[in-house]
Amino acid sequence: MPTESREPARAAAATAAAMSLPALRRLVAAMPKAELHLHLDGALRVDTALDLARSRRVDAPRTWAGMHAVLAAAPGCSSQAELLTAFDLPIALLQDAAALERVARELVEAKAADRVRYLEVRWAPLLHTARGLSPAGAIAAVADGAAEGARASGATVRLIATAMRSHEPAANLELARLAAGFRDRGLVGFDLAGPEEAHPDAAVHRGALAAARDAGLHLTIHAGEWGGAAQVRAALDLGPERIAHGAPAIDDLDLCAELRRRGVSLDLCPTSNVQAGVVASLADHPLAALHRGGVPVTLSTDDPTVSDLTLSEEYLNAVTRIGLTLPELWTVDRRALEVAFADETALAPLRAELAAWGGGIPELGPAAGEPYPGPAA
Repeated sequence: MPTESREPARAAAATAAAMSLPALRRLVAAMPKAELHLHLDGALRVDTALDLARSRRVDAPRTWAGMHAVLAAAPGCSSQAELLTAFDLPIALLQDAAALERVARELVEAKAADRVRYLEVRWAPLLHTARGLSPAGAIAAVADGAAEGARASGATVRLIATAMRSHEPAANLELARLAAGFRDRGLVGFDLAGPEEAHPDAAVHRGALAAARDAGLHLTIHAGEWGGAAQVRAALDLGPERIAHGAPAIDDLDLCAELRRRGVSLDLCPTSNVQAGVVASLADHPLAALHRGGVPVTLSTDDPTVSDLTLSEEYLNAVTRIGLTLPELWTVDRRALEVAFADETALAPLRAELAAWGGGIPELGPAAGEPYPGPAA
């Protein structure tokens, strides 16, 4: 890029650097956002958990502070496996249709209050059948709650059904076929998640992934919360459109090149990665390096309650602790609407909304109101 064309971007970065922290926080909070990597069971509100524990007679803390201590994982767990134990209580509380519907609605409304204009909510239907709810019932309840939240808030919501690495391949194959029947209710994607160390071979679920793809669902796979870049490469070999997490890809330049070539996005969640022990600190997270290296990346919370975090707070972390400039953050935010799983009819007006907002904010750079500029150079 010619030197003279760099000057407006440098000026925007310098202006952002000169902003006070309160002003930066307010700007990021006002920014319209898109979030692609978001788990329903990791977003259970503390007051809702208290109510569900009482009404469902589940053994759990009965004070707000006690419940928060159980739902929010420690800032630094020893591993992904330890982090996943924070989901035990939410899953125990979300075993009926009314609970799932309520939590889905509340999640959409909370995200909309944080200026998240588009979100994709994922959850594992097969984890919510312990008390007799059918997998179809678990999908229908979340679809109903998400739709209600969208109507009330104006946010656009799509759903992703998650298969678990720990489940039998045949069960996940049946889930893929079932999930495809809810495409007319906002279910657009199929995911594979769960404990990587205990179940490292995602390929055993190749049949479920293929069935979902053949039925018209978009594919994403969790990878890289254990096992480094090799796990990300193994997931990429299964043909996903996006990879959930994937931060260790930074350690394999050939893998980064392949992600660029295929246009496969990494849906990164830095705070969650610190909690899972993937990186030592936010300052060590490769978000900025991956973006500047041209690897498509987006930014999400993963689990707002488990990580005790809003998306605005994670965006602020990306600037103040990881080192993205505001123009870079704006590019990452807008990229989410380029790789989202919704159809173009839903996405086009959202892209226009973000461009119109950004065009009035000089700190976001000279191209803030222009069409999405494409991957980082």
